[in-house]
Order: sequence, then C-alpha cells, then structure tokens
Amino acid sequence: MVKKIKSKRVHFPKGEQNKFINKILLRTTIKDVTKICNFSERTIRDWRREKFLMDYEALLKLCKKINISIPPNIKLKDHYWYVYKGASIGGQTVLKKYGKIGGNPEYRKKKWYEWWEKEGKFKKNLAIKPSIPIKEPRKSKKLAEFVGIVMGDGGLTERQLIITLHHKDDREYGEFVSTLIKNLFNVPVSKYHRKKISTNSFVVSRTKLVKFCTEKLGLKIGNKIKQQIDIPLWVKNDKEYSIACVRGLVDTDGSVFTHKYKVNNKTYKYKKLTFTTLSRPLLFSVYKILRDLKLNPRIARDKDIWLDSIKDMQKYFQTVNSHNPKHLKRYLK
Repeated sequence: MVKKIKSKRVHFPKGEQNKFINKILLRTTIKDVTKICNFSERTIRDWRREKFLMDYEALLKLCKKINISIPPNIKLKDHYWYVYKGASIGGQTVLKKYGKIGGNPEYRKKKWYEWWEKEGKFKKNLAIKPSIPIKEPRKSKKLAEFVGIVMGDGGLTERQLIITLHHKDDREYGEFVSTLIKNLFNVPVSKYHRKKISTNSFVVSRTKLVKFCTEKLGLKIGNKIKQQIDIPLWVKNDKEYSIACVRGLVDTDGSVFTHKYKVNNKTYKYKKLTFTTLSRPLLFSVYKILRDLKLNPRIARDKDIWLDSIKDMQKYFQTVNSHNPKHLKRYLK
C-alpha cells in the first residue's frame, strides 16, 4: 500500500508548488536536491516553475531531509491521471454543447489525433491515399535549425512529424516553429493542445515529409534515445549549419537560469545554460561544436552540457543566439 501511495504525483494549489521548491532551495542547493530526490536538475526546475506535478516520494524525502512539515492542501494523483477521462462524460458534454455527437470539427480532429497516436499509426492495413507532395528545400541554416528542433522536442512516425512544446512557456516559440515548418516545406501544421499535461503538439501528416526527413536530412523514425541519434554529417561539416542546429537543440532541450550563491553573507548571481540529452553521440557532437566556437562547455553526469561563465554566456548569445523568447527573457532578466 505504501508503495502505491508513493507512486503518485502531488497536486498543489496554484503557485504553491513554486513556493515549496523555493523554500527548499533557501535551505540547500539544487545539486543536493537532485541527490535527495534522484531527479535531474532540469526536472527540479520544471517542478519549480510548475511545468509538471511534483513526485510524491520526492516530496516526502525532501520534507524529511530538510525537517519541514508536509505542505497542507495538497492532493495526490496517479502518474497518468490525465489519461483517465470517462467517455460518457465527454459525450454528454459534447451533446449538451452542440446538440449532437461530433458537432465540433476541432473536437473530432483532437479525438482522431488521440486515436492515431494510440492505435492508428500501428495499423498496417489501413487504406492510404496517395502521398501529397511537399516542397523539398535546399540545405540551409534554417533547415539545419529545423533538424535541431526535431532532434530536441520532435519525433517522427511512419506518416507524421510531431513537435511537442510547453503550451505557456513555449507559446511564442511554438509560433516560430510552426511558421518555420510551413515556410520550409509548404505544408499545413496542426496544433493540438493537451490541457492536462500543459503541452501543444505541432503535427504535420505527410508521408513525403517523413521520407524527406529520413532520406535527405538524416533523421530517424522512432525512439531517439534507443537509436542514439547524432547530428547528421551534412550539418556537422558546415560551421554555419552546426551553429543553427545547436540553436534548435538548445531552444528545445536546453535551459537558461540564474545561479545564486552566498559568500560571507553576500549573495551573488549570474546566468548559466545547460543542454540535456541521453544520446551520447549527440552529447559529444554538441560539446565539440561549442568547443570549436571557443567556448568552454563541460559535461556532467554523461547527459548534461553546461556553460558556466559570464563570458561564455555572452559569447553564446552573440554567436549562437536563440529563437526561443523564453531563453532570451531569462538571459536578459
């Protein structure tokens, strides 16, 4: 029974999860928190900005270690609580709102997408219409940045390109990504909002686009970590393409934050950047590109690349820069 309870997520009142993490970080460092919870620094920061619900077992460990009480007014939810929604309740809601089932085109598109992700894309005998042509762009910095975005927060199935971003933090960046794809390939981009997990998925359903990505760009279908993906050679062999690709990678799987510490009761703070990947070839390729730009990256725990110094941060944003307003605002703040 205890094990079952500990496998849950903690639902705080709005704003309280951020306050709880800040309270913890006043008493210890984020590195110590990662050791106590056995989660990455990126996950702790995501909890802090309430991107995801906090793990209950981690909360118990922190309260015990820091010697504080468990926060009041919290609720426990299963890890995949957002999946379980009664079909009859949904049907009654649609019937009440539209007078008939299926009366809302956006609702039908959303449900089709959910069916496709869960079941449809695995079916082999579906009647498939002839592939619709796409524009096949020449190799360019924009195309190299697209490759970085897909390797970061994107993925390919047999017939779809899907890029998933946080619906609030990456709202403006999502518009940039959608426009970039439309301009590169002349294809429509559908957006599916998943309120329960706070994401927007940008989806292109084009078999020829998937084929172009795999055959011409060097991207892969399926699990990126199992396949240990790497930056394609046509990108790595060109300095400008490499810079653009790293920008796409860091804009999706990177983070900019303020590091604070005290010396003799005086508080110091400066900006840091980190990029995380579980693909070792990709990790070392990004590391080499940053080194070739005369930066001083360091690798931590075989999955994180850090830029720690003020000088490196200034040079990164001068040389590589970012198209993600979230990163720019945090750097300039």
